[in-house]
Amino acid sequence: MKNYKHTLERRLNNMPYVTIKLLEGRSEEQKKAMVEKVTAAVSETSGAPEDKIVVFIEEMSKNHYAVGGKRLSDQ
Repeated sequence: MKNYKHTLERRLNNMPYVTIKLLEGRSEEQKKAMVEKVTAAVSETSGAPEDKIVVFIEEMSKNHYAVGGKRLSDQ
């Protein structure tokens, strides 16, 4: 069990995680292209294999995002 845990920890520590936060409204094609290009860039700059790179896209509504104390939905 100890060997398995060590191997799993090593694998998880070597996986780059990328979180992209953006306002909702991009098409599925745009998000797909973004994930592909970010994955390629992270692989190129970090040396990590593309199949180990995890990309999260977090979409926010304009009601949940504010700049200077004003929600974007109120502008």
